[in-house]
Amino acid sequence: RKKEKNNNFRSKYCFHNSFLLFFCFLLEIIYSWVFNEFPSFVAEDSRRFISQETGNLYISKVQTSDVGSYICLVKNTVTNARVLSPPTPLTLRNDGVMGEYEPKIEVHFPYTVTAAKGTTVKMECFALGNPVPTISWRKVNGHNPSKARLRKSQAVLEIPNVQLEDAGMYECKAENSRGRNVFRGQLQVYTYPHWVEKLNDTQLDSGDPLRWECKATGKPRPTYRWLKNGVPLWPQSRIEMVNGILLINSVNVSDTGMYQCLAENKYGTIYASAELKILASAPTFPLNQMRKTIIITKGQEVVIECKPQASPKPTITWKKGDKALRESKRITILPHGSLRILNASKSDEGRYLCQGVNVFGSAEIIASVSVKEPTRIELTPKKIELTVGESIVLSCKALHDSTLDVTFYWTLNGQPIDFDKEGGHFESIKAQASSADLMIRNILLMHAGRYGCRVQTAADTVSDETELLVRGPPGPPGVVIVEEITDTTATLSWSPGADNHSPISLYNLQARSPFSLGWQTVKTVPDVISGDMESAMAVELNPWVEYEFRVVATNKIGTGDPSAPSRLIRTNEAVPKTPPANVSGRSGRRHELVIAWEPVSEEFQNGEGFGYIVAFRPNGTRGWKEKMVTSSDASKFIYRDESVPPLTPFEVKVGVYNNKGDGPFSPMVVICSAEGEPTAAPIDVKATSLSVSEILVAWKHIKESLGRPQGFEVGYWKDMEQEEAAGKVKTEGNESSVLLTGLEGNTLYHLTVRAYNAAGYGPPSTAVRVTTKKSPPSQAPSNIMWIQDGSQVSLGWEPVRPLANESDVMGYKVLFRQEGQSNSQVIETQKTSAVVLLPDVGVYIIEVCAVSEGGDGTTSPQIRSGNYSNAQKLVTLLLSI
Repeated sequence: RKKEKNNNFRSKYCFHNSFLLFFCFLLEIIYSWVFNEFPSFVAEDSRRFISQETGNLYISKVQTSDVGSYICLVKNTVTNARVLSPPTPLTLRNDGVMGEYEPKIEVHFPYTVTAAKGTTVKMECFALGNPVPTISWRKVNGHNPSKARLRKSQAVLEIPNVQLEDAGMYECKAENSRGRNVFRGQLQVYTYPHWVEKLNDTQLDSGDPLRWECKATGKPRPTYRWLKNGVPLWPQSRIEMVNGILLINSVNVSDTGMYQCLAENKYGTIYASAELKILASAPTFPLNQMRKTIIITKGQEVVIECKPQASPKPTITWKKGDKALRESKRITILPHGSLRILNASKSDEGRYLCQGVNVFGSAEIIASVSVKEPTRIELTPKKIELTVGESIVLSCKALHDSTLDVTFYWTLNGQPIDFDKEGGHFESIKAQASSADLMIRNILLMHAGRYGCRVQTAADTVSDETELLVRGPPGPPGVVIVEEITDTTATLSWSPGADNHSPISLYNLQARSPFSLGWQTVKTVPDVISGDMESAMAVELNPWVEYEFRVVATNKIGTGDPSAPSRLIRTNEAVPKTPPANVSGRSGRRHELVIAWEPVSEEFQNGEGFGYIVAFRPNGTRGWKEKMVTSSDASKFIYRDESVPPLTPFEVKVGVYNNKGDGPFSPMVVICSAEGEPTAAPIDVKATSLSVSEILVAWKHIKESLGRPQGFEVGYWKDMEQEEAAGKVKTEGNESSVLLTGLEGNTLYHLTVRAYNAAGYGPPSTAVRVTTKKSPPSQAPSNIMWIQDGSQVSLGWEPVRPLANESDVMGYKVLFRQEGQSNSQVIETQKTSAVVLLPDVGVYIIEVCAVSEGGDGTTSPQIRSGNYSNAQKLVTLLLSI
C-alpha cells in the first residue's frame, strides 16, 4: 500500500544517501533508523531490513504498527560522530486494500562480488511481498562454507576469513505462498602477490653466466618486470627475461648493479632486490699458501695446495726445480689446481713452483718437500692384569729420523689423560729424548681400559695401545626382588653384578628395619650363599615388621658395594612370642594393687590389635583373675578391691596377645597391695614465731606398722579465714619441722600437721595457734653525733620510740663498711652510743638501726668518715632525719 510513499521517501533522500555512502567508504559508518523519537530504534526482523550498503530501510509488508515518524541515523565507528536526517512521516492510505503478491527481491548483492583472501564478505538479499517472504541461500554447484553465518533473519550471508575455495556462484531465494524470486551473483576471491622464491645477492667472475629466478603466487596470477638500478631492464642480445627468470650470458663489469624483480597483479605489487657483483682481478695467493716447507715420510701421500684467488679463474702450471712437472699415475694436478703425490719417496724431495695466470696477470708460490724415514713405536707391556691398589709403569719408545723432534701423548680409552685432575694416580716420566713412561699408582677399577701412546713428529704421527685389566671387588648386584614372604622368612632373588675379573665366591644378605641400627646381616637358608647362586631365603625375621633387603658380593679381592635396596615389604602377622619384662609392683592408694611392666617394643608385637593380659591371685589361692589391657603402650594396671587389706601379697604375671591369638606370660612374681594411708596424727605440735614473717613448726610422729608416712603436710590459715583456704607446705621423708615464710606481721595463725603417703593423707593434728611478731620500728635513730679521733669514731643518738603496732626496741646495730664494698661489719649494743674502730685507711659508710623482735628497723642516714694520718682530731656533726 505504501509503495508510492516509499518511492517518494527514497527519492527525497537520494542525495543524502549518496553522500553518506561516500563518507562510509572513508570512515566506516553504520546505518540505523529511529522510530518516532530517540532512543526508540527500528528492530530488524523478517519483515524489516536496513541495508548497510545503501542505508535504506525496507519494510516488506507494512502494518498499522509501522505508522509514525522515521529518522535516519549515521554513526562513524571510529570517531563515534553521528548525523541525523530530518524526520519523514509514514501514514496508511484508506482507499484500498493490497492483496497478496509474489516476492520481489528489492535488495541484492552485486552480480560480481570481489573480496581479498582473509577478509569477511557480507552479501545482502531482502524481498518485498505479501505474505512476508522467507530468504534462503545456497552456493550453486557446491555447499555453503561451514563457517558461513546467516544474519538479520537470513537477509545477510556472512563468510568470515574468506578463502579461494569459497569463491563461486551464490544464489539468494525469496519465497512465499504466492511464488518465489531468485538472484544469483559471483563471488570472486583475489590474493595479493606473495613471494615463493626471492633473489639472493650474487658474486660472479667475469665471463660467468647469471640465472636469477623470482617466483610469486597470487590471484590473478602475477606478471613480472625487472629493474636495474631503478630503471626498467629490457631484453638484449645477452639478456633474456621469461616468466620471472633473468638470464645474462657471459657477464662483464657493466652488469654490476642492484636488480629488482616486480611481481604484480591488479590488486598489488611486491618487490625483490639483489646485488650483482662482477669480479675481475689478477691471481693472488693467501699468506698461508706462500713459501713453506713440507716434511713427510716415505710411502705417505702429500697434497701441495695451489688455490690462487683470481677472476676469471686462472690457468695453473707446476714446475719441479726449473723443469715443467710431468704428471703420472703417482703425481697428478687436481681439478682445483693443487698437486697430489702418492707413495712418496726420496726422489720426490725438492723445490716445487705453482703459477696461476689469467688475462689480468700471474702469481706463483714455492714449496719445498722433504721425505723422511717413517717413525715406529714400541709400547710395553702389551697386556697387563693388575689388582686394585697395585701400581704399574707403561713404557713408550720411538724409533724416528734423528733430524726430527718427537712429542709423546698418553690417552685412556681415546681421551687425553689430564695429569692434574687424576688425584695423583698418573705421572708422566720422560726418561730420555726418544722414550716416555706412564706411572699409574694405587690403581682403581676405573683405571681399566685401553692406554694409548701417540708419538708426533713434524713428518708423521704414530700410536699404539695396550690393554690394562684391573681385578677388584665385585660390583653391586642387580635389583633385589622379594618373591615370597611369610611371618619370619623372605625369599629373595637378584642378578649378579660385575665380577671385575675375579669370580664371586659368596653373597651376603642384609636387612634394615625401623628397629635396626642401619643394615644388619641376616641368617639365610642356605647358611652360606655361594657365588653361583642368585636366590636365597632370609630367616628368623620378626613378624609384622617392615624390611628392606640388599645383597653384597665378595670375591678373593674383597667385598664390593651393596645392591640397591629392595622394595619395602612387611612380614606377615603371627601370635606374639615375647612377654613383657621386669614385672613389678608400684605404690598406690589403699586397697589398690598396682602392677607395672616394661612395654613390649613394636618390633616384637607381631601384628595388629596388640595388648596385655594381666593375671593375679592372692598368695596361696587357686584361680587367676585376668584383665585385658588394650593399649600396646600401657606399662601398668591398677586393681582396686575394698576388701583387700594393705600389703597383701599377690602372685602376678603379664601376658601378651594380638589379633592372631594369645602369646606367653612373663615369669610369675609376688607383689604386695598398697599400704594404707597413715592412721595416726602427729603429736606435740609446736609453733614458734621467729619474726614478723616467719614461724617455725615442729612435731612428733608415732610409728605404726601400716600406713608409713612418706612425708608431712603443714596447713596454716589466718584467724579470720576458713580452714579450707589454708596454705600448705609439704616435707618429705622423716623431717619433723618446717619454717613457714612470707607471712603477715602481728597476725594470729592456726596450724595443723598431718602425715601422707601414696595411699593418701592421715588425720590432722590438733590445731595450734601462734601470732607473728610485730613489725620492726619504722623510725630510724635520729640526731646522731659522732667524734673521730684517728681511726676511732665515737657515736651517739637519740633512742627510737616504736609505734603501737610495732615491736619494742631490744637494742641497736651499728653497720659500717668501706666505700665501694657491699658487706658491712656489725656492732650490736643495747645503749644509744657506740665506738667504731676503722680498721684501714679510707672512707667509711656508717649507719645505725634499731633491733626488735620483728627484725631490724629503718637505718639512719649514712655517715661518711675518713681514716687519714693527718685527720682532724675532733669533729661534731649533727644530722637531722
